[in-house]
Order: sequence, then structure tokens, then C-alpha cells
Amino acid sequence: MADPRIRQIKIKTGVVKRLTKEKSMYEKEVETQEARVNKMKAEGVDEHDVRKQMEVLQESRVMIPDTKKRLRTAYDELEQTLQRESDLSGAEEFGQAKEILEAAQTALA
Repeated sequence: MADPRIRQIKIKTGVVKRLTKEKSMYEKEVETQEARVNKMKAEGVDEHDVRKQMEVLQESRVMIPDTKKRLRTAYDELEQTLQRESDLSGAEEFGQAKEILEAAQTALA
């Protein structure tokens, strides 16, 4: 039977990977929404519609720090797990976890 520590590493790796992607998606959504609002303002669209789009933009902006905080927590947990379970460094999952941590560093910067 497989080592349960490997399973924990896989789970924590998946969490870090998902949160990294989620943060990236919120950042892209903010850019898209800002462009949409600016275009609507330039075209003189009804003020009510512009305000609604501003609310959507603000919701996306609020999610970025929250997602970054959750990513930081998940990153730290995975990093600690890898340090604690360094005897598993030969496992494929261990190597994948290291790669995901490296990729997540840019999202946390």
C-alpha cells in the first residue's frame, strides 16, 4: 500500500496549484473588467450599468488579497510538509510538489 504521506503531499500540492491558478484568474478578470468599465464610460453608457460593472470589478479586486492569503497558507503548509518528509525526496510526487512551489512563488511576490 502506498505511503499516506505521499497522499498528503499530493493533496497539498493540488491546493497550491489550484489557488495559484485562482489568483491568476482574478487578476485577469480585474484587467478585463477595468477595460469594460472604461469602454462603457467612453461610450456614454447609462450610469446605472456602469455602476453595476464597477461593483463586479470591486468584487474581483477584493478576492485577490483573500486568495493570496489562502495561497500563502497552503504554500507554507506544503513547504513544511516537504521539509518534514524529506526522506521521500525520491518520489515523483515530491518533485512535482517542489515544481508547484517554485511556480507559486511568482504569484506570492
